[in-house]
Amino acid sequence: MSIPVITVGQAQEAVVGGLERLHGPVTVVRRCSELAELMAACQSGLALAAVVAEGCEELTATLVDRLAAVGVSILALTVDPVEVSRLTAIGVVTASTDIEPAALAVRISEAVGRHSGHVGARTFPDAGFADSSAGFQLVPETRVPEAAGSGRVIAVWGPTGAPGRTLVAVNMAAELAAEGKSVILVDADSYGASVSAMLGLLEESAGLAQACRLADQGLLDSDALDRAATPVFTKSGGFRVLTGTTRADRWPELRASALSLVLERAKQVADVVVVDTGFCLEADEELSFDTMAPRRNGATLRSLELADEVFAVGAADAIGVPRLVRGLAELEAAVPQATPRVLLNKVKQASAGRSPRQQLSEAWERFGPGHGVDAYLPADAEACDAALLSGSVLLESSPDSPLRKAIAGLVCAPIQQNRKSLVRSTRPFGLLKR
Repeated sequence: MSIPVITVGQAQEAVVGGLERLHGPVTVVRRCSELAELMAACQSGLALAAVVAEGCEELTATLVDRLAAVGVSILALTVDPVEVSRLTAIGVVTASTDIEPAALAVRISEAVGRHSGHVGARTFPDAGFADSSAGFQLVPETRVPEAAGSGRVIAVWGPTGAPGRTLVAVNMAAELAAEGKSVILVDADSYGASVSAMLGLLEESAGLAQACRLADQGLLDSDALDRAATPVFTKSGGFRVLTGTTRADRWPELRASALSLVLERAKQVADVVVVDTGFCLEADEELSFDTMAPRRNGATLRSLELADEVFAVGAADAIGVPRLVRGLAELEAAVPQATPRVLLNKVKQASAGRSPRQQLSEAWERFGPGHGVDAYLPADAEACDAALLSGSVLLESSPDSPLRKAIAGLVCAPIQQNRKSLVRSTRPFGLLKR
């Protein structure tokens, strides 16, 4: 069966024209004069592959992700080694401009064969013409050519309200850094980013948005990521923060495809990447007909999909617990591969009754979603207020706080949990692996 192909650009007439004369494994179904026309044609389901002979500099990770969503692989013709490196980083197959038509047809067949509709860990909806590729054996495509990073991603999620997602994420990052880990904290909340405010960071530069822009262009290397991140120093170690958007209406800057590349790069330079996500898990169904449209909740969903470990935080009160129960069901539907560790936060007698942990445990066994609570985080308003007022973390402002010790117990080794005085990290900032 022949693979339908769309091309753009007239500069490589010999190559593209040669494809049409092959009468072999590929068929050129349309020639486009510009990239926008090619995108529209691909969206209509005309082809399984696109050959970009001109306009490679306009390709971004977002465009590649959008075409992948409708089952289209991209092959670009270029001889510039810098451009080849950039395009490969965003998931584009490249070939020389003087490649023989028969060899180009083979490269197209290989690209389509690797394309399974997956980007990172996300599975995209059927585009309506999947039977066109029935003759090919599909295997996942690797978007980044470099070896996978050894770091792990921890995502902190919680339902609507104020269950304490940011508090937990920030202090997890601080405890891991104090233990000597290199840590990057990412504020991926597209509704109310607040990591900067919690840490007293005056520089509101939206570091994550900057990193996403560079990643979208295939220009995010380790040095660029380091420049986009803001250093945070504590007496026991340091970590870096990719700050969130300064206004909620800037959410389109956090494209899911670009965020995937940011997290992949962060895993390559840090031991642990902690992501503070948003609360909403809706897939923007009203926009599902248009795969070109950005997704408001794409950053949260992609972070959860790529996470090695997910912590689900809920408030331990009559409102927070039901919200968490419903939220976990939504999380399972939205990200089936996630196996969240449940944290009940703000545990106190005033909201849960006498013996609050026992009361919450019994209620959870009765109404919970079938798996237990991993940790009960005690309410400590005084310690939280002191940390917020000073723009610091709990291990600095209230090192003996029961809440601080409970959070440390979630992510640190037992020997670290029991130490009252922490040893300074041997790394200069406790962050990047060089």
